[in-house]
Amino acid sequence: MSLPLISVVIPVWNEEKRVVRAINCISNQTYKNLEIIVVDDGSTDNTYSVVEAIAKDDPRVSLHKNPKIPARKNWRGYDINAGYSARNYGYKIAKGEWITSQDADDASFLNRIETQHRMAEKYKATLVTIQWYELRKGNINKKLDVDRIIQEKGEGSVVIGPEEIVSLAHSVRGILMIEPFHRFIPFPIKWFPYTRKLFYRSMESYPGADNSMFFHKNVRDEGIYFRHRNERTWGVPSGRGSGRDFVFHVANHFKNSWSFRLPLYLWDVKTQNPDYVDYDKYII
Repeated sequence: MSLPLISVVIPVWNEEKRVVRAINCISNQTYKNLEIIVVDDGSTDNTYSVVEAIAKDDPRVSLHKNPKIPARKNWRGYDINAGYSARNYGYKIAKGEWITSQDADDASFLNRIETQHRMAEKYKATLVTIQWYELRKGNINKKLDVDRIIQEKGEGSVVIGPEEIVSLAHSVRGILMIEPFHRFIPFPIKWFPYTRKLFYRSMESYPGADNSMFFHKNVRDEGIYFRHRNERTWGVPSGRGSGRDFVFHVANHFKNSWSFRLPLYLWDVKTQNPDYVDYDKYII
């Protein structure tokens, strides 16, 4: 039986030096039936030509320009865009039964997508998230021994189910963050320190990496996309949080999101995820 097509959306902006690594970590995945959709978000360096050269050699890679690029920064200088519009464009044109993302400045273990698909099928999930690990040179082109982790830790300690996630979605949302009421409240009022708690009760994170979620096309077909700053029910006071808003939105809508304590996403930061400091032994 043939495996379903999975669409991987890579939004990119001025990442000529790291985008090759990001694309390679997807094209080399153990799961092979992929379409890799790279959406350029208005790069001013050589990003577009770098990706164009890759697309010529790999028919699974396609390069697109985001037709509607919003302002990247707000009046305080914060990057409130962070590729959310480019992601949405990629989701709209995706042909896969399943859709996921990869940030252009990060990477993934080579069995990330295979594992997410396996877990999605096993638990009949609508959306699946995993955890992140510090990106190091030694982790590139490696896999995470998921079976060994589950065997040693126990599957129950790895799995976070829908009830816990939905409960968290309700607990972090402020009492005035009610649809559609809150959309008529200007963002500066939501951001203002004296009213902030009424909209953002808690900044507790979603229990999984929201930049590499794996979801069924039904999410997109029901009209759930990344949202503009003032439409985000689960955003953050800085004006960002588009990924956090998306995964909580899906979890609350479908009541069928699952997360797994498996650090398969490689984040380009200088600090290791404190929950997985001893996981080097599982890298193969």
